[in-house]
Amino acid sequence: MREAAGPEGTVSRAPGPGARTTIRRALLSLWDKRGLTEFARVLADAGAELVSTGGTARALAEAGLPVTTVESLTGVPAILDGRVKTLHPSIFAAILARADRLHQEQLAGMGIAPVDLVVVNLYPFEAEARGLPPADAVELVDVGGVALIRAAAKNWERVGVVSDPSQYAAVAAELRATGGLSLQARRALAAEAFARTAAYDSVIAAYFAALAGVRFPERLTLALEKVQETRYGENPHQAGAFYRLYASSAPSLADAQQLQGKELSFNNLVDLDAAWGLVGEFAQPAAAIIKHATPCGAAVAATPAEAYAAALRGDPVSAFGGVVALNQTVDGATARAIAEVFTEAVIAPEFSSEARQVLRRKTSLRLLVSPPPRPVSREFDVKSIRGGVLVQDRDAEDASTAPRRTVTPRSPSAREMADLEFAWIVAKWVKSNAIVLARDGATVGIGAGQPNRVGAVEIAARVAGERARGAVMASDAFFPFRDGIDAAAHAGITAVIHPGGSVRDAEVIAAAAEHGMAMIFTSIRHFRH
Repeated sequence: MREAAGPEGTVSRAPGPGARTTIRRALLSLWDKRGLTEFARVLADAGAELVSTGGTARALAEAGLPVTTVESLTGVPAILDGRVKTLHPSIFAAILARADRLHQEQLAGMGIAPVDLVVVNLYPFEAEARGLPPADAVELVDVGGVALIRAAAKNWERVGVVSDPSQYAAVAAELRATGGLSLQARRALAAEAFARTAAYDSVIAAYFAALAGVRFPERLTLALEKVQETRYGENPHQAGAFYRLYASSAPSLADAQQLQGKELSFNNLVDLDAAWGLVGEFAQPAAAIIKHATPCGAAVAATPAEAYAAALRGDPVSAFGGVVALNQTVDGATARAIAEVFTEAVIAPEFSSEARQVLRRKTSLRLLVSPPPRPVSREFDVKSIRGGVLVQDRDAEDASTAPRRTVTPRSPSAREMADLEFAWIVAKWVKSNAIVLARDGATVGIGAGQPNRVGAVEIAARVAGERARGAVMASDAFFPFRDGIDAAAHAGITAVIHPGGSVRDAEVIAAAAEHGMAMIFTSIRHFRH
């Protein structure tokens, strides 16, 4: 190791690559000052000189800690309303200097002592810039902080970098235990630092892309933040993890709290997302049962218990081993009904104390509470393919303003229309080709994921049996031939809703009229691949 003379005539030992870094001098510049004084006291107790800026320096001094201001090292006060504080060779040379003789002799010749640890967090652009006018938002774009983090991370062989208060505990523990930071720790901190600045820049880029009216920019960076690792992916031989879209304001499973049960699996999360999204479409009490990412039953009713019972009747065989979502508080009656069926997970805004007591006996059952879901149209929907991703807006439709056109001589009755709208919403959450049969606010048969539409109708009708008579049908896309309508009529379906738009629409409409059906066109498709 090489010794370099500091500006006050002190000596700072610069560690060589691969050595444990002893923290002789630490630079702290923080917006978020949670845990600052406690962490800084650990550094001071380890013998580190604390160098700091503005408000951070004041907080340290008020806590009784000795602190050297950045201005005393640079000879330049903060200027341009604080836009420039640390951007100076005395600071960046101290961080970027390698441990080799050449760099250390240059530092010594300029009277600069090395910085061994950089502790910086950034202006809260992610949390506060959304909705601000550009002149205000731009002041939350951190320049100096990002530069300090990147400089320290670049020089990870000698310098440690702490870019988030959540890292304080681990770094403090290592300093207490060993008196320094290991190569492995510095490398891990650098990786987190680069990820932090990349995520920060991605949010800023998205803000300015939106400002410019660009929905899909040439370079799209989606920053993701790990929520948890899963035991495995879709199958045991695949590794998996759950990430949230960084800085997203949209409610999601990432905000859910697990109350009991086994660790969530990759497939649980996929199913829960579909279930939670489906019940979020309704204002009245709604229940959905999802199996293999598609509904096997869904219903709306006067109470959550009634909604769950109706959803279960939709396909009780497929409901075994599914996940359940309810958009209102799960009470004791609902919990007792759920407890009678083997269920992987249940998600709801809340569980009553009676419901918790009932379901606690199901020790493997995963219970989750989450803020009520709501459809979000402007959020990206991302699908992975080999070598890249496909990006689109989420599928959101306001049923209250969406076009509806009756194309048959007979219009649907009020009861049929209510069921058509219900079935149409459920169809959006069913894998294509999707057919939903419904009556009295509940599904009675669902045909999902079929390569041809008439096959989906036949499957849904077979599941429904006699319950299809007097029910309505929703299709996520148009009928390319009349055979799907003929099959529905044979099962007893009385009304149909679908987008329309086929070159054979006239043939399909004529088939519906021939069978005395009512038919509604929506002009909107809901493929779900």
